[in-house]
Amino acid sequence: MSLTTLEIEFLGTGTSTGVPSLRCKCPVCMSADPRDKRLRTSAIVRYQGARLLIDCGPDFRTQMLRASDDNLDAVLLTHIHFDHVAGMDDLRAYCFEKPFPVYARADVLEGLHKSIPYCFAENPYPGVPRFEEHVIGNEPFLVEGVKVVPLPVMHYKLPIIGFRIGPLAYITDAKTISDEVVESLMNVPLLVINSLRTGVHLTHMCLDETLEIIRRVKPGRSYLIHMSDRMGLHADSHKFLPPGVELAYDGLIVKV
Repeated sequence: MSLTTLEIEFLGTGTSTGVPSLRCKCPVCMSADPRDKRLRTSAIVRYQGARLLIDCGPDFRTQMLRASDDNLDAVLLTHIHFDHVAGMDDLRAYCFEKPFPVYARADVLEGLHKSIPYCFAENPYPGVPRFEEHVIGNEPFLVEGVKVVPLPVMHYKLPIIGFRIGPLAYITDAKTISDEVVESLMNVPLLVINSLRTGVHLTHMCLDETLEIIRRVKPGRSYLIHMSDRMGLHADSHKFLPPGVELAYDGLIVKV
């Protein structure tokens, strides 16, 4: 792949419950279409020689076993919620030679210290994953020589971070996005953005809100992520999505 080409592989595109959701018998959860089977949201971005994991949820092991390439250089974390960080222990396979780099807000790193304290102990138990911590804020930073621009958004009352990497903007779990961030994304070639379902939700953007952001940003292409079963069947998505907007699905690889 050319160093000027960006590739994103969607490891998971579902909300915190995944799809199918336990005990649900709706048409989406009962669908035989593999595009309607959604693990928790995560992705690998490959750009300029770097392999960057975005979020590491409870399905991480399964996702990497079926990924097209399981090499990783670092993980970027959007926020501390379980469906985005619960797979961190499985990164031990990437820690054998040296600590694995983790880029996250200070509150996210603090949360990891509390949830997996054995990974940060002064005298760790042999074999536990070890991490190289990098605190990020709202200023651009470099990972493996690749410039990453944080995109601060609000997950209801929780400040979290999306990422701009070259021609890609990646936002998950947002409920509100500031005019400043929208302006910074104008005409981005590829926008990946959350859309929980049709209707409304307290803490996540739903379809009408997401489409309004897309209308304002005017990206080249858009893919929706972090979806519940109430988004509807993938096969029917052409009926309610405008041109240039698609539902992402697990295993999809997009290049730009």
